[in-house]
Amino acid sequence: MNLKNEFSKVDKYFSPRIIGEVNDQFIKVAKMKGQEIPWHNHESEDELFYIVDGSLLMEIENQENFVMQKGDFYIVKKGINHRVSSKEECLIMLIESKTTEHTGKVKSQITKSIDEQKY
Repeated sequence: MNLKNEFSKVDKYFSPRIIGEVNDQFIKVAKMKGQEIPWHNHESEDELFYIVDGSLLMEIENQENFVMQKGDFYIVKKGINHRVSSKEECLIMLIESKTTEHTGKVKSQITKSIDEQKY
C-alpha cells in the first residue's frame, strides 16, 4: 500500500477513510483544511494522530495549543476534550480503536459513521 495513493482517493476534508486494520485498531487517512471539527472526546478510546504532510493545530482542553508538523505524532488519551484544525491542507493518519466514533458523542455536519469511513 502507498499512502500517497490512498490520500488521492480522499475527496472531502474531515472525512476519514479506513485503509487497514491491525487487531482491534483501524488505520485511517484524512485530509484537513479549516475549523469544522467540533470540540469532542472519546470516552473509552485513545486516538493517535500522525502528520503525513502539512501542519495541524491541536487544541487540548486546559492545555496550551500547539502545532504539529510533518512527521509528528500525538496521542489524545481517552476522555480528553480536543479539536484540530489547519489553515492549509494537512494530511493525517489516524490509529484508533474500531469502536471510536468520529467526533465522539458530538454530532455535526462533518460527523461520519464507521460505515461511511469505509470506501
